Amino acid sequence: MSLGPVMMDLEGTEISQREMELLQNPLIGGVILFTRNFESIDQITRLVAAIHAVRAPHLLVAIDHEGGRVQRFHQGFTRLPPASVFGRIYGEDADKARAYAEKAGWLLAAELRAIGVDFSFAPVLDLAHGVSGVIGDRAYHARPEVVATLAYASMRGMLRAGMHAVGKHFPGHGGVAEDSHLASPVDHRELEVLMKQDIVPFARMIANDLSGIMPAHVIYDQVDDRPAGYSKIWLQDILRNRLRFQGVIFSDDLSMEAAGIAGGYGSRAQHALEAGCDMVLVCNHPEAVAEVVEALKDYNNPTSQMRLVRMHGKLEKGYAELHNSREWNKVSKLIAGLDQSPWMEMDV
Repeated sequence: MSLGPVMMDLEGTEISQREMELLQNPLIGGVILFTRNFESIDQITRLVAAIHAVRAPHLLVAIDHEGGRVQRFHQGFTRLPPASVFGRIYGEDADKARAYAEKAGWLLAAELRAIGVDFSFAPVLDLAHGVSGVIGDRAYHARPEVVATLAYASMRGMLRAGMHAVGKHFPGHGGVAEDSHLASPVDHRELEVLMKQDIVPFARMIANDLSGIMPAHVIYDQVDDRPAGYSKIWLQDILRNRLRFQGVIFSDDLSMEAAGIAGGYGSRAQHALEAGCDMVLVCNHPEAVAEVVEALKDYNNPTSQMRLVRMHGKLEKGYAELHNSREWNKVSKLIAGLDQSPWMEMDV
């Protein structure tokens, strides 16, 4: 059975009967995990294994696990600093910053692979314009070339641990003040300005074989009147054709306020897939998943299915084996010591 175009979430720490029935539907292709799904290392490892066991090839298991305010699992996991920490280090020592970013990318991926998670929606490629609160310290830096070099270092580390990277939020969420979870942001900059600024990290990561991209629920009204995730101009003309991106395009969560411009959940999913997304995310609304599956019952895209299979994780090393390794002990202490700010998880 191929991987379908819908990624859903789970309500608890085990798969319910209703959820199991949905996971067996060919239109489902993956599961995104949240903090509520975690109880212990043993439990989450069993849960991921159970998700993988539902189908062959196995369903993708993903998570938003960047570091800083966006880190879903904590107990048994190294506390990862926000991306901005590496940007600050870059200002003092560029080589050290790149080395640390690569180690952090490896650590993030190795710990998640140890419990079976296929990939994280990371790294953030947005620029720190000082405008967006929802991006804030999740961005590496204000300069696009610094974001590109640090994100590439992080991706190298992730790949070494057997995990593909997903850059977000194309073509850049850092230039608007509104949070797309709560409002419908509009960026008034022209395309050529974006190409010279916010799109630079995406272009450079694409040139270095970035595997996945997540577009922003932001309208760039000088380019299109639809959010990037619903726009053929952004996803096909610019991302696929101009930038030559060959990887997976994941929609951002269709439950976000800015996604509502396309109507109900079924309509949102159809618009995103028609625009060029390969997989759509439906989070925190169980009834919406069933609505989306019903709306997509005649959907089939073999090209997207081939792209999605490539996102499966590799080189999994068990939790105990990882934590007994010299590399993990050294890197975990180093990365955990980079940021001592108070922790406050951000629900994105």
